[in-house]
Amino acid sequence: MNDFRLKLGEKEYVPIFVGGMGVDISTAELALEVARLGGIGHISDAMVPTVSDRRFKTNYVQEKQKKYKFNIGNVDKSIVQFDLQRLAEAQKLFVSRTMSSKKGDGAIFINCMEKLTMNSPRNTLQTRLIAAMDAGIDGITLSAGLHLGSMELMKDHPRFHDVMIGVIVSSLRALRPFLKRAAKFKRLPDYITVEGPMAGGHLGFGADDWHEYNLKSIVNEILDYLNQNDLDIPVIPAGGIFTGSDGVEYLESGASAVQVATRFTVTEECGLPEKTKQSYLEAVEEDIVVNTISPTGYPMRMLKQSPGIGTGIRPNCEAFGYILDSNGNCQYVDAYNREFEKNSKNISVEDKTCLCTQFRNFKIWTCGHNVYRLKDTTHKLEEGKYQLLRAEEVFKDYQFSKDHMIKLPERKNSNASEISLAAA
Repeated sequence: MNDFRLKLGEKEYVPIFVGGMGVDISTAELALEVARLGGIGHISDAMVPTVSDRRFKTNYVQEKQKKYKFNIGNVDKSIVQFDLQRLAEAQKLFVSRTMSSKKGDGAIFINCMEKLTMNSPRNTLQTRLIAAMDAGIDGITLSAGLHLGSMELMKDHPRFHDVMIGVIVSSLRALRPFLKRAAKFKRLPDYITVEGPMAGGHLGFGADDWHEYNLKSIVNEILDYLNQNDLDIPVIPAGGIFTGSDGVEYLESGASAVQVATRFTVTEECGLPEKTKQSYLEAVEEDIVVNTISPTGYPMRMLKQSPGIGTGIRPNCEAFGYILDSNGNCQYVDAYNREFEKNSKNISVEDKTCLCTQFRNFKIWTCGHNVYRLKDTTHKLEEGKYQLLRAEEVFKDYQFSKDHMIKLPERKNSNASEISLAAA
């Protein structure tokens, strides 16, 4: 992949995006390392007040919970609103601290999800977008939704034509209306990330038919459409790209870069707990499921042993509430109340999960389909655990590997000079 370069604006990058996994799984440290190496790293603004509290000892979540404590026992959550000023503060703090540490020739982008509706979809999304630009982010990737109104939310900002703006889609059908709306503001996206059915987390496909699609076909369809309409917009395939050679195949076919994430989940810089990283490394293909427990309405790929599946925790919308729609509704709140009426003592909710609390506690283990191959990228140590990698090792393996080979890291409990090759 090092034989190629991605051009965005006036700059060139190593053609590797590392996706923005929330909540603070794609940490600032991971994104900064990718930028140092010349690629594009993502942070995510998913639950950014929580991220700020953890990183900078702020009290945004506690303040919100205290304000709405009186409503905890109420099934009606419509009154629970985010303080937009405090939300902007959290976003600016997270982004500015990250950007102030950036080194190297790469870039830092932020992943902004439309489905984080936060009981006021338009206002809370606009607040996050504007605050990210105010804080100096290099680029914004619009994800988890069609984003038909997002360009309008940013159009009056002085950096609207300066910051890189991209969108994640899973089909040409989703891309067309976005481009049509963006053209009204004379601001087409700087890149288009095409996320296929093998990706981790929320999918832009049906829960029953996702396997009928493949990334290469979708990418080729979008490339053909852009060429036919004389639109010179870089296309970034994502989902299931496990080796550098996988990436080269897309670059040779007309893509401008690739987005990867799964292999970075088991790096030292990743925000997942150590125990969870080991669970990813131990996973086998049969452990991977696509289910509909997300209250967003999207199917989601995860490991079936995720400890958050089937639990009946009480919704804590007063503290969090990121999935509440414009009417204050959430499918998990509805499912919880349904089960509570049946049995208020031993509550188990099998069909939905509380994403806010479960993601905050790293209890829903979303993953790309190739997570079961992670064990082939490192060593199993004498004590039975797998050796974690450094982000630089994974990045450079994507950048320089050939013939679908994966370069293993130096084994920590053996001769430091021992480096082996393993077929992917």
